[in-house]
Amino acid sequence: MKKKILSALLCATMVIGLVAGCGAKPAAEADTKDTDDKKTESTSGIAKEDLKIGFVHVSDASDMGYTYNHDLGTKEMQEELGISDDQIVNKFNVPEGAECDTALRELVDAGCNIIFATSFGFEDYVKEVAAEYPDVQFCHATGYQAKDSGLSNMHNYFASIYEARYLAGIAAGMKTESNKLGYVAAFPFAEVISGYTAFYLGAKSVNPDVTMDIMYTNSWNDPTVESQVAKALIERGCDVVSQHSDSTAPATTAEEYGAFQVGYNNDMIEAAPKASLISARIDWGIYVTEAVQSMIDGKEIPVDWCRGLKDGAVYLSPLNKDIAAEGTQEAIDKATKALEAGEIHVFDGPLKGTNPDGETIEVAEGDYYHEQEEASAPSWSYIIEGCNVVE
Repeated sequence: MKKKILSALLCATMVIGLVAGCGAKPAAEADTKDTDDKKTESTSGIAKEDLKIGFVHVSDASDMGYTYNHDLGTKEMQEELGISDDQIVNKFNVPEGAECDTALRELVDAGCNIIFATSFGFEDYVKEVAAEYPDVQFCHATGYQAKDSGLSNMHNYFASIYEARYLAGIAAGMKTESNKLGYVAAFPFAEVISGYTAFYLGAKSVNPDVTMDIMYTNSWNDPTVESQVAKALIERGCDVVSQHSDSTAPATTAEEYGAFQVGYNNDMIEAAPKASLISARIDWGIYVTEAVQSMIDGKEIPVDWCRGLKDGAVYLSPLNKDIAAEGTQEAIDKATKALEAGEIHVFDGPLKGTNPDGETIEVAEGDYYHEQEEASAPSWSYIIEGCNVVE
């Protein structure tokens, strides 16, 4: 389930008195401070060797998708900053329920100074626990509540993946022969809808006749359901399928049934060399490294962080030239340059859509929808003509 010049809202800061040991003080025991400004002066930081860093993941690296990719970011940060394995505490396969609250508190008890919660459904628990432990920094991926939380130790981060999805859509639009794409989507959330709309618009930019069927799995990571949905889309005539889901199941299913696939989070060519065209990916290491370096330096962590194509925060895996349509790489390269130069935008008007609540939007010709320019979380949640949600 990214972009233009992005603006991070630099409103959050490091809290005075960050600690490296176990047992960070609950808010009730912490010293009071003025919260009107939401900013505190920078601290002297924490010695690198004294840091402990926690992660809460909805699955584990074996998904070869979202958590795998996020874990690569952790390793990138470790290599860049010289952080040892014993300074990292991972909580894998944590459901988006009360188990997240437990995992967060266990990381606090383990002495973590900064905690990254990497799935959308973790945010309410992050907000609650962050309020109790102001001496610990909490960074939540894909969420939106930090800026209004009143908490200087809660932060949101994401990347402009819709830019990479647009470019990946070009590969799909040039490959399809049926002019019918399929999309295995996790949930009807803005994060997912923004992504598949961008993918479709990329395909449409090179193939005006293309349409796309979308089916939801209602799960971030369920290989069985992902495979079933991919198969159903192929049976509906979709000869290229893409995904906002965490496993390689859509890729292997596409290969099994003679279709093609565009992936997410990981280069899926190894899993399905006869089907996988290309994948849209995020380099999470850029943010994780920046946030941890801020802890070391005693600097503020942005309340809302987002970067995209120009910064290398989103990118494409290598094109599978053995099966891609002729001219695909050249078309992607041309669009990449135009996006980076601001000559085109993913959500350029004219564009009309309706969201799941029945609200409509119309982007005029000559204008564009400013996705993720004011906040890290995607906000495009509108279904446009040519995108057909299949129940």
